[in-house]
Amino acid sequence: MKLEHIGIAVKDIEKANEVYSLLFNEKPYKKEIVESEGVITSFFKTGESKIELLQSLHSNSAIAKFIDKKGEGMHHIAFEVDDINAEMERLKEEGFHCLNEKPKKGADNKLVCFFHPKSAHGVLIELCQEIK
Repeated sequence: MKLEHIGIAVKDIEKANEVYSLLFNEKPYKKEIVESEGVITSFFKTGESKIELLQSLHSNSAIAKFIDKKGEGMHHIAFEVDDINAEMERLKEEGFHCLNEKPKKGADNKLVCFFHPKSAHGVLIELCQEIK
């Protein structure tokens, strides 16, 4: 398991892209709408990991609810795994509360699943595996 990306919830992805473009001295390498999650995303590479900016597409998405409750900021940490189904089962057996019954298609050509923040001291954990 390795760090794949850190997700950051933002109100205005274009303004956030400007800030992170200045920080990393480059523009995002990818923008994508993920209808299933109700978000638009953009990605920046940072060494072997990435930063994912997430803006809500509608007021009832998880990102909109997160920003309403906590404001903009770190939303989740994602870890890349070789076998997402096996890791989901392993973590459930270890007592982590999975928010998905099975992996679903996420951004950046990945299968994803999420584990409740209460399982990891207040941090939403995402597992992701490249779709091949």
